[in-house]
Amino acid sequence: MKIKTFDNQTIDLPIEENISQKNIIALPGLIDPHVHFRIPGGEHKETWETGAQAAIAGGVCTVLDMPNNNPSITDEKTFLEKKEIIKKQLKNTDINLNYFLYLGATENNINEIKKLKNEIVAVKMFMGSSTGNLLVADLEKQKEIFKICGELNIPLAVHAENEAMIIENTQKLSDSINNITTHSKIRSREVAESAVKQAIKLAEIYKTKLYILHCSTKEEMDLIRLAKQKNIDVSAEACPHHLFLNDTAYEKFGSKVQMNPPIRTSTDNEALWTALIDGTIDTIGSDHAPHLLSEKANPYPNSPSGIPGIETTLPLLLNAYNQDKIKLEKIVELTNTNAKKIFNLKITDSWVIVDLDLEKEIKNENLKTKCGWSPFAGQLIKGWPIYTVLNNKIYKL
Repeated sequence: MKIKTFDNQTIDLPIEENISQKNIIALPGLIDPHVHFRIPGGEHKETWETGAQAAIAGGVCTVLDMPNNNPSITDEKTFLEKKEIIKKQLKNTDINLNYFLYLGATENNINEIKKLKNEIVAVKMFMGSSTGNLLVADLEKQKEIFKICGELNIPLAVHAENEAMIIENTQKLSDSINNITTHSKIRSREVAESAVKQAIKLAEIYKTKLYILHCSTKEEMDLIRLAKQKNIDVSAEACPHHLFLNDTAYEKFGSKVQMNPPIRTSTDNEALWTALIDGTIDTIGSDHAPHLLSEKANPYPNSPSGIPGIETTLPLLLNAYNQDKIKLEKIVELTNTNAKKIFNLKITDSWVIVDLDLEKEIKNENLKTKCGWSPFAGQLIKGWPIYTVLNNKIYKL
C-alpha cells in the first residue's frame, strides 16, 4: 500500500488492511533522546522487553538510555555489563529496537570517558541530585568534564539544577516538607536558571557540545535563545509533561506528577511552546521514568520523582497538531531530525504510520510499560500511531 509521508513523498508498505480512506500519514520513526529503562537494578519498574514494547506502541524506533541505574553506568565494566543485559532482554522480543547509551559523569571518571568515547552516545552530568546517586556539584569537577567532552567532541547532556540551592531551599521549607507542592519550591525556577546559566558559560569556555535536558522555565528559554544567538553550541530538550502539565495538576494527581525538574506554571507552558516553535527547543524527550503506583503513593518527600511517557509523546503532539498548535514538519524536527544531528546517529530508516483523525482515550490498561499507568490517562486524544515500521518489520498497534 502506498502511504503519503509528511513531506508529500510516498512510501510503499506491505500493509494488508485497507486504510486508504483514512487521514493517514507516515512520519519518520521517533528518536527518544531521554529514557530510563531501569536496567540494571530497577527491573520491577521496567525492563528492555517491556520498554521496547512501549517504545513501538508510541512510534519510537530509537532510544537513548540514561546511566542512573543501580549500579550507575560510570565505567567500562558497568557499561559493557549493561549492554549484555540489554542484548539478552531484546532477544526475548521480536523488536530490534535501535538504542544508544549515555555514560554517567562522576567527579573522578575522566579516564573512563576517554576509554569509551567511541561507544557512548553522550555523557550525562547531574549538576543537581535526582534519581540515583550520580552528582557532580563541585564547579572545578564540572569544568573538568566540560573540558574533556569539548576536547573529545562528545555531547554533554546536563541535568541543570543547582544542588546548593536545592539544599538551601529544603532547609528553608522544612515546615512544609510534607506538602507535594513544596517540590516545585525546593527545585525552584531559580534553581534551574542558575544551573543553565553556569552550563552555558562552561560550554562557551570549553567549546563543549551542550545538551540541556528537560527545560522547564521561561528563564531557561531566554538564556538558551541568547546563547544560540551568540553561536554557543547548545541544544535544548523539552518533555511532554512540561509542555502539557503545570503546577495546577498537583491538586488532582499529587506525587503522580512529581518529577525533577518539577512542573511549573501555565506561563512556563506558554514560554516552552513559543521556544518550541521558534527553534530554541531542539528535541522532545519523553524522560520516560517509570515507577510503580505503590511507590508513587508514598507520602512526599518519600515518593520518587519521574513519570512514564514514551507511549504518550506522539499522541499528545498529534493532538496538539489537530488543535493547530504545531505543524507536522516541526514534530518531525523535534522527534527525529534534530536528535540525529545533535548526537550524530547512524540509524536505519523507520516509520510510524499515524491516523490523524483517530480519537481514543489514553487508558492505563492499554499501556505496555511495566509500571502500567500515565498521568495523561483519561484524556481523549485525536491523532494516534497505528503502525510502527522498524528494520523492515511492521508492527500493528
